[in-house]
Amino acid sequence: MKAGKDQRVKYNVSAKEAFNLVLRYARKRILEQIKSVALIIIYMVLFQVLVLKIPLYDSVLLGVGFTMVIFGLAFFMEGLLLGLMPLGEVLGIRLPAKTNLATILIIGFILGVGATFAEPAIGALKMAGASINAWSSPLLFLFLNRFSHYLVYAIGVGVGFAMIFGILRFLYGWSLKPFIYICVPILLAISLYAYFDPNLNRLLGLAWDCGAITTGPVTVPLILAMGLGISHVSKRSGKNDGSGFGVVTLASLFPIMAVIITGLAVSPKVQEPMSEKDFFAYENKANASFILGGEDKLKGYALCQTTYDNYLPLFANDEAQYQEFCNSLVRDKDKRLQVFGSENVFEGWLLAQEDHDLKLRYYGSDAKMEQALERYNGKGMADFNPLDKVKKHSRDAAQAIIPLSAFLILVMFLVLRERLPRADEIILGLVFALLGMAIFSGGIEMGLAKIGDQVGANLPASYTRIELPTERITIKGFSDDLVNEAIMPDGRIQQFFYFHHKDDYLRIPYQADKHNRELGIYEHIPSRGPLFGATDMNLAGLLVVLLFAFVMGYGATLAEPALNALGMAVEDITVGTFKKKLLIQTVAVGVGFGIALGMAKIIWELPLFWMLAPPYLLLLFLSAISSEDFVNIGWDSAGVTTGPITVPLVLALGLGVGSQLGVAEGFGILSMASVCPIISVLTVGLVTNYRRKAALRAFAREESTALGVES
Repeated sequence: MKAGKDQRVKYNVSAKEAFNLVLRYARKRILEQIKSVALIIIYMVLFQVLVLKIPLYDSVLLGVGFTMVIFGLAFFMEGLLLGLMPLGEVLGIRLPAKTNLATILIIGFILGVGATFAEPAIGALKMAGASINAWSSPLLFLFLNRFSHYLVYAIGVGVGFAMIFGILRFLYGWSLKPFIYICVPILLAISLYAYFDPNLNRLLGLAWDCGAITTGPVTVPLILAMGLGISHVSKRSGKNDGSGFGVVTLASLFPIMAVIITGLAVSPKVQEPMSEKDFFAYENKANASFILGGEDKLKGYALCQTTYDNYLPLFANDEAQYQEFCNSLVRDKDKRLQVFGSENVFEGWLLAQEDHDLKLRYYGSDAKMEQALERYNGKGMADFNPLDKVKKHSRDAAQAIIPLSAFLILVMFLVLRERLPRADEIILGLVFALLGMAIFSGGIEMGLAKIGDQVGANLPASYTRIELPTERITIKGFSDDLVNEAIMPDGRIQQFFYFHHKDDYLRIPYQADKHNRELGIYEHIPSRGPLFGATDMNLAGLLVVLLFAFVMGYGATLAEPALNALGMAVEDITVGTFKKKLLIQTVAVGVGFGIALGMAKIIWELPLFWMLAPPYLLLLFLSAISSEDFVNIGWDSAGVTTGPITVPLVLALGLGVGSQLGVAEGFGILSMASVCPIISVLTVGLVTNYRRKAALRAFAREESTALGVES
């Protein structure tokens, strides 16, 4: 045992002892992540399999994805604790002593922007772009696809300004209430303006959801670490109570404002929502090309997303020109990549075409074509390698973590002129954060996003009949001779055939467009639902969906580790009046109701503005009559509920339901899940304060009575 220069005590242990210590520590961290992930994943899987009675699709892929989420998040959180958070706290403590206020604010702004780029949920937001139709929501499509970097910049700038005002609050002890009184009315005013603009209206759900996305595992700890460091300094000078609450609220409100303002700036350049046919019309070609990023991208998008009659105008309504374009795709790989982005997307389009000769020119034989069709329909395991997913996300992780880390280290060296404290731990932490983010992002894509989208797409089977493309059955050796006819009561003729499947004979309605006569193949897509009765939108089925959403939000919130930390802090601040268990239950119920309301918004296509305006106006009143402590706690509770697991899962769930129902967009669930717990916490806080004051008055009366008797 010896003491080093930095006064740390070092112990000499054997390699075996060191390995066992690391193993025990790693096991503990991984078990923590399993606890936070397992409950909500098991719940969603069991709901689909046992309640909806729909088999899980791609279960092996999902399992690998969930494993990557657990290990990736374990590495990532450990990296934050060892690397980024110590740097943030050191900067917070040393900057006020060594620099002026302007420098502190500039560094805080850059730190806020950099933290946004490193948020894992930002990647989930980008993945959501594929589910939006360019013709029904042009501005939203643009923000989530071609201009996704502008969206991230807007969110980052919002967090940056939140960081500036958060630092000023810590330095000068400002109340959070004035910020709420100013920001919320401004947000509601610009949201009301956006509500009446067809393009901006579709952006509102995304903008308000961004407030929840920003308060993730990178932004909140970094802001708090730096803010609390500054708070300790200002507390010594008597300017601050050092509580640390309220800053998360600013990091939620400012990004919403930034995204809507960015939308206001971009909206004039984008056409309004229109019909599918009008979007692909020849006279709209220039506008559509701008949204998709070029004529080739527009053609590729049209070929995959719309019908022959709609995309033929892009080829001057000339069949010969269209055929030559298709032939050029078969011949030229570079052209295919330019138009479709990947070979897999091109093959998916090609196999769906009726032109047998075109497919034969690409595949070379009917046998290879049939193999490709089976692979496309999920009958064979495609080339799958989880390492490919990690490599895909490693570049994004490096672009997020390395610049942020480099900036913090440069501030240490160039501004503070100090060496890194515990440099070995910090470097190891940064490596862990980089590795963890790459693995975790890959896990989101393969696991969380897929299960959320899958359950979301199947959820409407509770109250209506839906098709199940993942259950597609390819019937070989099919011919017209197998088709039968039946007369309906109204005199119509219906065609059908019998198919032997899993020891049962199915009567399947015949659809000519599902019959590939060249290959003798028929593709049958089964359907399922509703759970109760045969009528669409039946009340019992809808109640099942809303109950599912409530339980999901409630259970996911209970598993959030940040909520437990908040509960302990609140119990200390209120001297045991507001118990930790009460806060956790209050927030969980609020989130449950919020997600249920968000689901109702998507199912009935309710306008988000009119769902958000009344709760936020109520919150202005509740904030005015609540104490400062409870206002800080209540508004911050919205941030701790939207963790790295909940955000991508809820996003995918909403978009999955939206895509199945054909609504313009499936955002808004996270925004409702943020506002409802604030209401529940402030309401319970008011009741708790009232009871506490009543108890004090009763105690004072008893004391007065006792003193009167004695005298």
